[in-house]
Amino acid sequence: MSDAETYSLSRPLPAEVLVGGNTVWSRYHRYPVFSGPWLRGRSLLFGLVIAGFSLVVSFGTAVTVRDWGIGALAGAHLFVAFFLMATTGPALATMARHRGWPVRRERVFVVLAVLAGMVASFFADQWASTYVEGEVRQALVEAGAAMSKDPEIDPAFKTPAMLVNIVVLVVIYGLFGGGLALRAYFSEHRRWTADRRQRQLLALRAQKQQADLRLGLLQAQVEPHFLFNTLASVRALVRQDPAQAEATLDALVAHLRATIPKLRDGDSLLHSTLGQQLDICASYLELMRLRMGGRLSYAVEAEPALRRHAFPPLLLIMLVENAIKHGIEPQPGPGRVEVRASLRGERLVLSVVDDGAGLKPGLGSGVGLANVREQLVTRFGDQATFSLRGLAGGRGAVAEITLPLDTSIMSKPGGGA
Repeated sequence: MSDAETYSLSRPLPAEVLVGGNTVWSRYHRYPVFSGPWLRGRSLLFGLVIAGFSLVVSFGTAVTVRDWGIGALAGAHLFVAFFLMATTGPALATMARHRGWPVRRERVFVVLAVLAGMVASFFADQWASTYVEGEVRQALVEAGAAMSKDPEIDPAFKTPAMLVNIVVLVVIYGLFGGGLALRAYFSEHRRWTADRRQRQLLALRAQKQQADLRLGLLQAQVEPHFLFNTLASVRALVRQDPAQAEATLDALVAHLRATIPKLRDGDSLLHSTLGQQLDICASYLELMRLRMGGRLSYAVEAEPALRRHAFPPLLLIMLVENAIKHGIEPQPGPGRVEVRASLRGERLVLSVVDDGAGLKPGLGSGVGLANVREQLVTRFGDQATFSLRGLAGGRGAVAEITLPLDTSIMSKPGGGA
């Protein structure tokens, strides 16, 4: 992708490239250096400052020589000269930058434009100085505010004084006529290039992460051990209890229908609704109830309006599987798992509660829960929270996820929620 496609001169710079521009008088810094909006903002700012200075000089001159006409002309000459000195180089550089040239050629002509502006500044300064020497100085002499002749300079100091004067003028012309802007121009290019590379790197990482997530979801949708163990249970029940075997097969089919995504649509692997995830949990819990001989009871509760909200895949079923594996299965006798979705202010709260064996040391640091935390950080940053805590008495546990409730990401009606 070329700079012309990504580096617009009419739009503000990205926040990662922007330097300064937070105050009213420096807002033009939000735009690329030597762009149209930048030139207009800079010219307006410099024009106001120079106009204020010119008015002060005009008033002071008029009071000194007792001639408002000469004072007005002095201020006007000062304003025109300084405004040309401040804007000629940047205006020429702006014209060069809008030609759409390749970066290397653009840089050469921008530098030449600023140098041409410095030459123009010299002539503008000479023009204003000639008027001051010819008209204003004479009026000041007549008013007794200046001597008719400048004091004589010692010949030994004449050449050094001239060199110092030239250096000072070059510095003034350079800085005032676009030298600092030229430095900012090259710095801006470096920041833009670094930011573009960083964005490209982040895009590649995001693509890899999405690819890994798709693969992980495909692998997790039908977990081999879970599927094989269920089929083994069905096989054992076929002769002992055909009705139970049939019910288990029906539950397995229902679970597979809920979990296997539409593989032709890759986005369906990364996006889902809360209703879809609750249905997956319900089918999984029903299948586990049959496999465990009925000692498991469960409930999945959510208001119908909440089911249409977007919700990341895999998160909720991981918590339910964790409750079965570490809470209900290790405990003899009946057990219960409850999955609840509710609102807490402007946040969506998902909780998985079991009355099983309770928390054991190291339980919260498993791979499954680590994946939950990682997905929450990746998708929501610090806007989402996850907690796992034991219930009173040391029996049972509750895992809870809170997410920002964003109605703009609700799924469309008929989306299978």
